[in-house]
Amino acid sequence: MQTLVIFALIGLLAQLVDGSLGMAYGVTSTTLLLAAGTTPAAASATVHLAEIGTTLASGAAHWRLGNVDWRVVRRIALPGAIGAFAGATFLSGLSTAVAAPLMSVVLLVLGAYVLVRFTLWPLSRARLGRPVRRRFLVPLGLAGGFLDATGGGGWGPVGTPALLAGGRIEPRKVIGSIDTSEFIVALAASAGFFAGLGGAGINPLWAGGLLIGGVVAAPIAAWIVRLVPPRVLGSAVGGFIVLTNARSLLEAVWPGAAPIVPAAVYAALAAAWAAALTWSVRAHLAERASAGAAGGPSRIRADAAE
Repeated sequence: MQTLVIFALIGLLAQLVDGSLGMAYGVTSTTLLLAAGTTPAAASATVHLAEIGTTLASGAAHWRLGNVDWRVVRRIALPGAIGAFAGATFLSGLSTAVAAPLMSVVLLVLGAYVLVRFTLWPLSRARLGRPVRRRFLVPLGLAGGFLDATGGGGWGPVGTPALLAGGRIEPRKVIGSIDTSEFIVALAASAGFFAGLGGAGINPLWAGGLLIGGVVAAPIAAWIVRLVPPRVLGSAVGGFIVLTNARSLLEAVWPGAAPIVPAAVYAALAAAWAAALTWSVRAHLAERASAGAAGGPSRIRADAAE
């Protein structure tokens, strides 16, 4: 029972972040499962099994709040599913000795990308409302789906920043569309893992806990997306992922390192994370002040709603 509660809390926190940021449920949950000693393929399989339920609940919540662009969902979901199935079968065939450091590298890179992207660059609104082309969404879906399955997460970190950077869709609809299309990706990844693993190593109790927490958090996160600044949340989540996977990677590639080496690495990363968070908070406050000076209180409320 205690294990179920712990994983339900993990799923709840991960879904709160994912549903309000459009990413990080998979990378956050997989990172914690790897830290608990699960093999990479089993960790990704467990997370994707839970995501079938959490993404369905999240997509329904975003749809009810008008956060979904169905044209984007239709064009990106199928390529994402193809990429996810291929990634799952690829990861299932790797040995744990190869897969563990590989997944830590993938997760660390994704975390660093999220951290840098949301810390340094504001979201563009210059091209808001223009259609997103299929020739952009298809390769984006293939890459995001493959990385999602092999890294235990990646659909959001790849898809959300790419669509936000394009500036053609409102931020809340980017997040809602990515979360909704991830249901198809999770289904395909789970099918790939069952084909490759046959269910071996997948812990139903852990998957159930992640599922329960995620389903509870889904409607809350869909509401939060209208209120919480993505820039600050992105910096917070990205730093957490980098710090956690740096530890896993060091243990995998340098098991005999003197204790001072990982301690120095963690201290440097923690300092960089704190600096990034501080920068993001200040940048967000400056953006709010600038918006208030330009358009008054009504403009601030309109930005928050988006």
